[in-house]
Amino acid sequence: MNQVKTEKKSSKRIWKKLLLFVLSAIILLIGSGFLYEAIASNAAKKHYPPPGKLVDAGGFKLHIHKQGAGSPTIILESGSGETSLSWRDIPDQLAESATVVSYDRAGYAWSESSPNERTGANIVHELHNALMNEGLPGPYLVVGHSLGGMYARLFTQTYRDDVMGLVLVDARPENDERETAAILKAEKFAGNPSSAILTLLKRSGVMRLFQDSLLEGMVAKEDRGNFINVISTPSYFAAKEQEGALASSTEDAIRGQNFGALPVRIIARGLPQDYASFGFSEAGGKQLEAIWQAGQRSMLKLSTDSKLTIAEKSGHMIIHDQPELVIETIRSLLKQK
Repeated sequence: MNQVKTEKKSSKRIWKKLLLFVLSAIILLIGSGFLYEAIASNAAKKHYPPPGKLVDAGGFKLHIHKQGAGSPTIILESGSGETSLSWRDIPDQLAESATVVSYDRAGYAWSESSPNERTGANIVHELHNALMNEGLPGPYLVVGHSLGGMYARLFTQTYRDDVMGLVLVDARPENDERETAAILKAEKFAGNPSSAILTLLKRSGVMRLFQDSLLEGMVAKEDRGNFINVISTPSYFAAKEQEGALASSTEDAIRGQNFGALPVRIIARGLPQDYASFGFSEAGGKQLEAIWQAGQRSMLKLSTDSKLTIAEKSGHMIIHDQPELVIETIRSLLKQK
């Protein structure tokens, strides 16, 4: 009897030791991931310096990359989750003709976080502050892609006397949320992962180690080095999430705009989004695409001098698929100055 009890105690001790070993191994593995990412992120700061400079925008600094010289100043406003790097070599080519400013919104890439919530009004005000502090007054030719198109429109509305032209590259329409909400609900669209989850994936090293699978369909392969080492920070995930949550307030702010005879050029995608990859049904995807395309055409009402061009070979990322079309459209407005 005593022998049986002794064997049971011995067995329990063995299992406890085994469990302790397994837990220790897991903790060590997790800790190693966090340490690995901390070291890699710190090293990245040296290997990925900002191409531009940090400029005061009202108590914090925005990364402004100025290229070229002359008037007007072309302002490039990126889409949701996109940065100054998203424009690739478009600024280089435009800099041959004018001053070009690409920048990172607060919390993105090299820019510091802002104490202000991520409303469109705050975003355009911060940009204008930075432009003034950098000695870059108007006139401006404002170019906006995707969500950045709404910010470009609001900037034009807020500083109308300083804007000489507006280019909208597959820009988010002003009624997008109100017209798509019912479809997204019916399709049970879960949306993007939360900033908390994305931050955990980054800080643990998981995002860096498994970037090819985790970022597939979200970040182009040639851009993943920049995304992992420069862009994907906790401040970025938080800013992007808040921008998305407050986008409807920007829609409200720009609804029904009329810019008179201001030259407005709209470039819409010719290839539909791959909605199936996001879990949408074929019917739901067609509805969403129809709403988007109708929204592109509705922006022709912004001005008596507005024109629509279809980027026949492009999906949403026209700035990557057909950058030459974007460049030529901007240059055509420069010739009108």
